[in-house]
Amino acid sequence: MQINREEDALHFAALVRDKKVSPTELVRQTIDKIEKENPSLNAVIHPRFEAALREAETRDFSGKPFGGVPILLKDMGQTLAGEPSTSGSVLLKDYVSAQTSHYTQKLLDAGFVVVGQTNVPEFGFKNITDARIYGSTRNPWNTDYSPGGSSGGAGAAVAAGMVPVAGASDGGGSIRIPASFTGLVGLKPTRGRMPVGPGSGRNWQGASIDFALTKSIRDTVAMVEAMQTVQLAAAFQAPLLPNGFIANGRRKFKVAYSLKSPILSVVSQEAKDAVMKMVDWLEANGHEVVEKDPDYDGVALMKSYYIMNCGETTSMLQGMEQSLGRAFTLDDMELVSWVLYQAGKKVTAAEYSNTLKRWDAAAEAMAIFHEDFDLLLTPTTADAAPRIDTAWQSAELMEKMANVQEFGASEQQQIVWDMFDLSLPITPFGMQANLTGAPALSLPVHLTENGLPLGVQFTAPKGREDWLLALGEAIEADGLFI
Repeated sequence: MQINREEDALHFAALVRDKKVSPTELVRQTIDKIEKENPSLNAVIHPRFEAALREAETRDFSGKPFGGVPILLKDMGQTLAGEPSTSGSVLLKDYVSAQTSHYTQKLLDAGFVVVGQTNVPEFGFKNITDARIYGSTRNPWNTDYSPGGSSGGAGAAVAAGMVPVAGASDGGGSIRIPASFTGLVGLKPTRGRMPVGPGSGRNWQGASIDFALTKSIRDTVAMVEAMQTVQLAAAFQAPLLPNGFIANGRRKFKVAYSLKSPILSVVSQEAKDAVMKMVDWLEANGHEVVEKDPDYDGVALMKSYYIMNCGETTSMLQGMEQSLGRAFTLDDMELVSWVLYQAGKKVTAAEYSNTLKRWDAAAEAMAIFHEDFDLLLTPTTADAAPRIDTAWQSAELMEKMANVQEFGASEQQQIVWDMFDLSLPITPFGMQANLTGAPALSLPVHLTENGLPLGVQFTAPKGREDWLLALGEAIEADGLFI
């Protein structure tokens, strides 16, 4: 398989602008690609073809950076009025959004045409995409493997060429994991950089942020310029980057690299090889490179992340219970959601507050780290994509999960940890940037011996997307993208 990176979103926008293709023709071509590729990948779950064709014929795309370019939204939080918004969940399978999110409106303002929505795991809780109501999404590089999650449908769709760019979000690596597994560019922007709401400003206490999966650095840069905002209603803001900001990042860097998992789990030799390939390139291009690990307790940080997940899940589902006027049972949701929901009921306010203190301490540790090093280089994921048929929990553990409400608070948190015990070690490098608020970029620079993509990740200080994308631009220009 080969990704055609020349046919990115800006390429198609230029064709429309130069009247070499009409927006309607472009949307029709996209529909044909989806109808051809989606049956084998299950990436698109809610097509929006007729409405997209009407909009392509009637909207004014003049002066828009992505005028007439088709895009897919992630079916979680990226709402469009009148369209489904299910978050991959049984409870919301018939829900239709009454409003368009600020994020989606920014996409429309940039000239994109929404042609549908992509598959996600239920409520985005997994690093694979296997919602019970929609089934598993498959990796276009090899359909026996997952494209990752939670933006797995988006990753599969872009890698397969259905659309040049797709909406994605990242609360624990959910942009960068599919980027690594499907050979794409995956930026998790600085906390506060992208639009949120209406009606919400924190999104997992700032851990989760919306953006996109792209084929090229130039698309990523243009997307940042088009989408960034200072939103006074939101809990977090980041100063706007100027147009052409990437020029400010073109310089020589001092880069720390680490081959160690933050949770002390195994890192594959392929992932280490990918990092060392980057180390060699950095040194050959005049950057200073030192092996150095950040100074924070990755295991404690992950435990605090799970406490947040539990608390936020309980808050969300209790609100849904009030709206529907009934108590939920295990039959209403998947097992992972049930465990987080029940465990969240026993998380105290003090425990929840302490998790945020750990995040702040980690952010402080990384700020000190960046006083010595501009960037941190790690694997994006500790290995390539897992097989679709992987069993993630034993029968014994699933029995505990089904009856998690019967256990005490500390036992419940152990069940949460055990529930992700096999999946987390594949993707242990994602959550740190979410919890500290830093920007992180996955680049598609390695192909494993069995022909699967594997990315490397650069993390920068808050607000320094220019450093990340300028370096990514140079790496792409040197032909290192697979």
